[in-house]
Amino acid sequence: MAEHSVRPDAGSPGAPGTAGYAAMVARAKALIPELRDRASRTEELRRLPPETERDLHDAGLFRIVQPKRVGGAELDYVALVDCADALGQADASVSWNFANLASHHWMLGMFDKQAQDAVWDRNADALIASSFIFPAGRARKADGGYVLRGHWPFSSGVESCDWNMLAGVVASDDEADGIEYRLFLLNRSQYRINDTWNATGLCGTGSNDVWVEDVFVAENMTVAVSDLTGGPTPGSVVNPNALYALPVFSLFPYVLSGVGLGNAQACLNDYVELARHRASTYNRAKLSDLQTTQIKIAEASAKIDAARLVMRTNCIDAMADARRGYIPDLAGKTTLRRDGAFAVNLCTEAVSLLFAASGARSLFTSGALQRQFRDAHAVNSHLAFNFDAAGTNYGRVALGLPSENLTL
Repeated sequence: MAEHSVRPDAGSPGAPGTAGYAAMVARAKALIPELRDRASRTEELRRLPPETERDLHDAGLFRIVQPKRVGGAELDYVALVDCADALGQADASVSWNFANLASHHWMLGMFDKQAQDAVWDRNADALIASSFIFPAGRARKADGGYVLRGHWPFSSGVESCDWNMLAGVVASDDEADGIEYRLFLLNRSQYRINDTWNATGLCGTGSNDVWVEDVFVAENMTVAVSDLTGGPTPGSVVNPNALYALPVFSLFPYVLSGVGLGNAQACLNDYVELARHRASTYNRAKLSDLQTTQIKIAEASAKIDAARLVMRTNCIDAMADARRGYIPDLAGKTTLRRDGAFAVNLCTEAVSLLFAASGARSLFTSGALQRQFRDAHAVNSHLAFNFDAAGTNYGRVALGLPSENLTL
């Protein structure tokens, strides 16, 4: 990456503890009651209600990691965890789409300035969807850019977006020159959306499929994954903050980990409130007096608190590393992926524990617990949180074997 020689700045105006940071998290928390009341409607719509999107826009939440030069808040990376945590305590689907769409402003800040201008000069509030499943797309080089085609699943919030970041593999027909992983930024006019999202969890995310058929994408509307592994990026010329020098796919789990965290915290809060006032259906014993109830609360809260500590510490440390120009080695990057998956697994375990402890009342569709259970397992199904995959790759690198994750 010698061609990107700009040194990330050392400032931290958007760090945790600053007034601007605290105010943004407070805005997210202020939305909890209303978003929670809308949760059933969000599931029925299978996407975010228009008024929810408006609330997120009005609060500035979609722009928390967008560069300040275009009106964004440019908060430290851990803001994605903290704000998703807050919103996840209302509705995991809302939190999921918030975190996804907000993070794409961060990633766009690493593209060439021409790509940034193409989006933000037209509308700095424009939402950008994604699908980072590289084998789903194939591209071939052409004069001035690439010709892309493919079929990508799981493009969350895509109906609300004017743009999409799609991952693809660049190769010649016979792959004699090897392959390259690259991200392509497309306008909505360049792809087709298929309404496929009928799911048992994260029902309101509208994570539909996207089709592209031999579309030309200019070179400056793309970025190589090899430019996103830590250190200055093509966007660093205009966005020197260390935020835009983080290793993108090493930290990828933390874009969404706060969703599982907030969902688990809401589940715990609801369980504690219920146990304080409820008596057993069979013998009228107060649940709060039962040792088993007390132990379940202790175990679930320990898992959630540990997960929060892991998520926030890793994000804060990654920013500190970027500010001093340090890029983690492969062992460090696989540790970040391992920890991200492990932390979300802890949140899922906490929800499952509380669901089982809640008895038959947890089965009623009128209650939040059944949704929290479904959403917890839907979050955990994302590849970034598959501990078998993250753990295997960590173990391979620890044993001196090549990494199987080509994005690191």
